[in-house]
Amino acid sequence: MLDIQFIRENPEEVATKSRQKGYEVNISKLLELDTQRRQLLTSIEDVRSRRNQLAIQFKQGQPLPEQIEHGKQLKEKLNILENELEPIEIDFDKLLKRVPNMPLDDVPIGTSEDENQVVKTVGEPTSFDYSPKSHWEIAEARDLIDKERAAKIAGARFAYIKGGLVRLQFAIIQFVLKTLSDENVLEQLIEKNHLSIPAKPFVPVLPPAMIKTSVFAAMDRLEPRDDRYKVGEPEDDLWLQGSAEHTLGSMYKDEILDETQLPIRYVGYSPSFRREAGTYGKDTEGIIRMHQFDKLEMEVFSSAQTGLEEHLLLVAIQEYLVQQIGLPYQLIRKCTADIGKPDARGIDINCWMPGQGEYRETHTADYMTDYQARRLKTRVRHKDGSLQLAHTSDATAFALERTMAAIMENFQTHDGHIVIPEVLREFMGGSEEI
Repeated sequence: MLDIQFIRENPEEVATKSRQKGYEVNISKLLELDTQRRQLLTSIEDVRSRRNQLAIQFKQGQPLPEQIEHGKQLKEKLNILENELEPIEIDFDKLLKRVPNMPLDDVPIGTSEDENQVVKTVGEPTSFDYSPKSHWEIAEARDLIDKERAAKIAGARFAYIKGGLVRLQFAIIQFVLKTLSDENVLEQLIEKNHLSIPAKPFVPVLPPAMIKTSVFAAMDRLEPRDDRYKVGEPEDDLWLQGSAEHTLGSMYKDEILDETQLPIRYVGYSPSFRREAGTYGKDTEGIIRMHQFDKLEMEVFSSAQTGLEEHLLLVAIQEYLVQQIGLPYQLIRKCTADIGKPDARGIDINCWMPGQGEYRETHTADYMTDYQARRLKTRVRHKDGSLQLAHTSDATAFALERTMAAIMENFQTHDGHIVIPEVLREFMGGSEEI
């Protein structure tokens, strides 16, 4: 949620940047409600103060009839004011929550993902002396993926992942955990990218796979609801999370962190669930777009002063991980319409898929500033005793199905085998191929 004080001081900027992100918000109406709300709150506080003063007088002796009558009048006036405030608060809150986070200055202005910018291309697209196969052709021929039987059990966009691919997935997980706990690697990346933040390791977390409605909404990741899975009975009030950061980024809800704890860096592993609404007929083959998928997600809690640098570190880590695997990729700066409502900045990595002849998204990195923390009330207490909202960033370490698809297509052999990237072999008993 955006700071109402910022909106009061910058109404035209907020309206313009909201439109650039694809959100039409009536800022004039919001500020009108804000004025009414503040006036009523001031009046309510005045009546409450007078009632308190009268209560003190009552305690000092037998109240006079006129004092009792005055007390009744104040109570009635308070009820009238509070009843008048309630619908204004509701309308104000709805409008305020519709205002997106403001994009940073380096975010390109655009109306769709087609206007995202390719910042750089790293590595040449993998070439073969034969026509490369798609990952699903490779995997189905080797009985590594079985979507047909999964469809009988769970429906479309589910799969049984089998054999060597399972071992590959857990090798990727071990590689990421080893990398993110290595202070030397983090120090090198911090120095290379000219950052001024500590090389504090990431703590591995297995987060909950379910999340309450109010928390999901506070993260501003519940919508569009058509893409989410509601579970249980209405009284359960639970959804399946769509990515590990949904339950990682909300874990310090209603808490105050000490400045000395920062940065708090987590890497969470969890199955994730999305309906993939609106993608009928798209990516029906393979394991690129699934209803259930596994992700390793990085989440960072920081101060306002270091938030952007933490985001830049996450992007640097993503590039390092992809480079270590050996995948050609493009770094994409997402435009205003594509970064998402709570994001101030968004970066994607698209890896080359030779079997499909195109770059496909495998990673995203989001910087939310204090937008999520405001509704979650996640704050930081500084050494001088002052309180400040935390800044949050999240980024994909590896979306495992998409990463395995990229490995299968880039490391395929003519006879349908898959060469295991060198950095993963130690986690697969030294095996060189699947």
